[in-house]
Amino acid sequence: MSAMLHPINKITGKAVPVSGANMDTDRIIPARFLKCVTFDELSGKMFYDERFNADGTSKGHPIDAPQHAGALLLIGGENFGCGSSREHAPQAIKRSGIRAVVAESFAEIFFGNSSGIGLPCVRASAADLASINARLKTHPETEWTLDLQTMQLTDGSASFSVRMPAEPREAFLTGRWDAVTELMNAVEKTEELARTLPLPAYTPPNHAR
Repeated sequence: MSAMLHPINKITGKAVPVSGANMDTDRIIPARFLKCVTFDELSGKMFYDERFNADGTSKGHPIDAPQHAGALLLIGGENFGCGSSREHAPQAIKRSGIRAVVAESFAEIFFGNSSGIGLPCVRASAADLASINARLKTHPETEWTLDLQTMQLTDGSASFSVRMPAEPREAFLTGRWDAVTELMNAVEKTEELARTLPLPAYTPPNHAR
């Protein structure tokens, strides 16, 4: 039986700004949270040290502002997701409810890790991001739509062009972004390929003394 494909075409919801260039993965998910047993434990932990003091009190981060509650889109800056290659960073973002990230640019490994878990990362120009953030400041409750078919981000009254490489975009649109699903849908081909691969050489241990 084939596994189900899950295309990602449009994402509609509120947006939350997370400003600043070079937002590295250690800030997205602090290292002490990497000991989690499952990624589900990362829910609510994204940007934890940016949001909370050592005693757990809020720093007033936009993520925790009532007007951005339930946001599905995260608006970042330049070189988002740089630093360590930890896959926990995009996992923490997605497990916390975000469904797509819009930024000026992304670190390559972060982009790849995000694409592999169904978290689209699209690029927008610095000028457009400034306009988007200005609109979020005055109308934070507005719903935005990210359309991967037309590659437009719109709030109903303004539209901004976004960019993504062709291959991951096609994977999202066709539902082929999930490597596990791809393998489950190609069991026979996988087994056929495995039969053609040479077995590794085996040298028995020498117990002679």
